[in-house]
Amino acid sequence: MAEVERGADVHVNDEWRRWIAENLLLDAQPQGIYEQMLHAGIAGDEAANELRQAIASPYLLGARRLKNRLAKHDWVMDNQQRLNHLRKPEVPRCHKLSRNEFFESYYTTGRPVIITGMIDDWPAMSKWNLDYFRSRCGNRMVEVQFGRDTDAHYEINKLAHRKTMSFGDYIDLVQNAGPSNDYYMTAYNEGCNRSALAELWHDVVQIPAYLSSEESTQGFLWFGPAGTITPFHHDLTNNFMAQVVGRKRLLLMSACDIPNVYNHEHCFTHVDGRHVDVERFPMMRDARMVECMLNPGEVLFLPVGCWHFVEGLEVSVTVSFTNFLWDNDYTARYPKDTTF
Repeated sequence: MAEVERGADVHVNDEWRRWIAENLLLDAQPQGIYEQMLHAGIAGDEAANELRQAIASPYLLGARRLKNRLAKHDWVMDNQQRLNHLRKPEVPRCHKLSRNEFFESYYTTGRPVIITGMIDDWPAMSKWNLDYFRSRCGNRMVEVQFGRDTDAHYEINKLAHRKTMSFGDYIDLVQNAGPSNDYYMTAYNEGCNRSALAELWHDVVQIPAYLSSEESTQGFLWFGPAGTITPFHHDLTNNFMAQVVGRKRLLLMSACDIPNVYNHEHCFTHVDGRHVDVERFPMMRDARMVECMLNPGEVLFLPVGCWHFVEGLEVSVTVSFTNFLWDNDYTARYPKDTTF
């Protein structure tokens, strides 16, 4: 049950009523709620009267019925989580998975997998480095995320961290400044950077075994120094991460671990993948994290809803894709109110 602070001449208002309802729905004992209200300075008669009204309220009874339905959903999800935990805690590496095997064993089951051998023939694999980027597009103006170190929630507030600069200046930063999470060119900057870096996309080939060439946007570029951090979140689509330059370390959790990951806002959690504080976030003890390394030439399949934390271990360039051959639109039933 949530703690409350003591104050003078405290009376029950709507915020208190929300607090009472929430705690009753969390199955807190009325006596304990009553004692907390007394401790906060609310008179005994007023506290008792509010509790009686709340317990008898048809609104609260309706909310409890909805809670019971959600509890059934949680039971189903918990069963799936337990079944997932029967598998080895690893992301398998498979060489040149056939279209059917990828679809049947991973895409439709929501299991991550690292696929090797599928982008070896990309010109990008042999051409892409900082000097090549500078010679091809160094004079172009691009958009990057900047000033991330000043904001603990830089990913949630990403629109506030846009900065335009020459690609050559950004390359110099990446090359000379050492490990940093303060600046990063991500998929969110793609709207401005697609035309500016058009030549680079000639070095990227679709993966016809799994991807459609009919989509207008066929990839997203991620480019940054060692030390870039993408905090724990999940995507609203299935994704491929094709690693071209450098290595990335990832922590993954199944979509079914959502009851344990403190998903309070949209698709993010405040749990820090660099140091998972189980004292602050005790339910994380029941979530299972799987660590994997993504090396150049490898493609990671991230299923929709899969929680992932990404750390750049070196200067890295990644191309991500969402234009799969199969249904990949999972936004229609996503909650409109994303404060959880």
